[in-house]
Amino acid sequence: MAAPPRLGAFFVLILLLLLPPPPPLRAEEPADTSDAAQARVRSLPAPVTDVARLCVCDLLVAQCDTNCCCDPDCSAEDFSLFTTCSIPVVMGDSQLCSQKAAVYSLDVEANPPERIFKIIDQVNPSIFCIHATNYEQALYFKSPEIPTAENFDELLDKFGGATFSAEPDSWNLDTDAQNPPEANETSRYEYGVPVQTEDAFLRLPSPVVSSWCSDANPAGFLVNQATKCIRSVSVEKCDSIQALSMLFYINSSILAVPKSNQMVNITVQSIVVQSVNGMRTLLSSSEALRLPMVLDELCINAVLGVNYHITHTDTGEIIEAAAAFVLGAISREALSIEQSFEISFTQENTQPVPLSGNPGYVVGLPVRAGFQPQGSGIIQSSNKHSQLTILHSTSTQDCLAAQGARAPVLFGYNMISGCKLRITAAMKCQPLAQTLLDVLKGQSFPEYVASFGNSQAQDVLDWVPVTQLHISEQSSCQIPVSLGIEIKWTKYGSLVNPQARIVNVTATITSTTLKQLPSGRERIIPVTSSVVFTDISSPAEPSYKAWPTINIKLPFDFFYPFV
Repeated sequence: MAAPPRLGAFFVLILLLLLPPPPPLRAEEPADTSDAAQARVRSLPAPVTDVARLCVCDLLVAQCDTNCCCDPDCSAEDFSLFTTCSIPVVMGDSQLCSQKAAVYSLDVEANPPERIFKIIDQVNPSIFCIHATNYEQALYFKSPEIPTAENFDELLDKFGGATFSAEPDSWNLDTDAQNPPEANETSRYEYGVPVQTEDAFLRLPSPVVSSWCSDANPAGFLVNQATKCIRSVSVEKCDSIQALSMLFYINSSILAVPKSNQMVNITVQSIVVQSVNGMRTLLSSSEALRLPMVLDELCINAVLGVNYHITHTDTGEIIEAAAAFVLGAISREALSIEQSFEISFTQENTQPVPLSGNPGYVVGLPVRAGFQPQGSGIIQSSNKHSQLTILHSTSTQDCLAAQGARAPVLFGYNMISGCKLRITAAMKCQPLAQTLLDVLKGQSFPEYVASFGNSQAQDVLDWVPVTQLHISEQSSCQIPVSLGIEIKWTKYGSLVNPQARIVNVTATITSTTLKQLPSGRERIIPVTSSVVFTDISSPAEPSYKAWPTINIKLPFDFFYPFV
């Protein structure tokens, strides 16, 4: 009874001997894992730079595209049915000076028609062509990182916000390794060039696509900017949000000139603390830094505004940098705050031109004036504060001694000044007339006056031309004796807060006849200069929006079938 089992084992052994052996496992070919398979799926194809393999009209996979002469899926039979080549020439970058180009055409005289393919040397005749390309990364797009269970949290922190920084790592400046010392001798900042710091550049947060703050906006040299943006906050994490800390804006030193080792530290100019209800207090000392912290369910010392002030030389070198901060408190209910940022540049040993209002003129502030060369913007007057001026009275009342002494014209103040001129028989008419004209009008009388207190020099339409009139008598010798300036202004804007705006300026020079004096005789002539402000505002009348009209239209078949 034991024979049948031994017989079955014998047949099993025979079958095992007849089966082919399994392929051996090699150590250099490990088993394929799921991560490796996913990596192959995620990777993009290698960039193609050979023009013989480039084909922009190859759209169908493993199929021949009609009239696409460079499609590798097309056979000779397919080419015989083509009517033309949709892409006759295939080449790389058209800005290169010399490159290979693939030319495709059809020989319609052959039977059947054939495709003709050849490689030629394409020459760019432009003098601004590119001789060689040595940046391989520009030939293809970087493979995107696909979210997985392992890197999801990291990608969420980097790209999960409303905006994210796109700074490449190559923006970090290694000044010791990349910049030789001899390069500092001729290096300088030019207009619009980003202000460099020891780690990258001076950042001026601003809204990019939406109103949310983006910290990747560089501050350009000599480019005055003022921005406002929204930043999301959390009171529980306020001490860990870098953008709410003063250190985030002053911890990087500015390079005095690009690519240099000379650093300029950013000092704290002033600190203003704003309460929850909006009241602001200027701190007496700005030496101690105030970092954000949580206190009684409030985030205090959070940065609400930063005002940079950069001082530079006439050769484009930054010598001083200061920052004024506005710190405030954030309540637990707040999900976002509005931050304001501003930057201004001033050349050393110069004074910034003050404004006379924002936007309208303020009573008692100087009237701003300037000139306009042909094809240029407004160039403000070269006096102390670019002001409209008149003759300044002196204690001696001598016009010849008062020559060059000027007084600014203050908005809203009617002014009069004068002097006395002693005339003798030896004085000539023409030199005397020119001297008196210089006394009345100054060294250079302006051509334009700013219509608003904050009119910018580049906005020519915000400047009012000065109309000059001359009143004289018919005689051989005329000398100017008075200058009268009439400034007409009006109230502009809403009834709640009207703004003063200058609309017309007229300068009238009055001349009189100078008679020849007998020898040994003298004559004293008074010379006067005056300014009068005239309000030409129309009576304020409140206006209301008109009631909306309702245009009722019925469909054309509304009464169908009755009509």
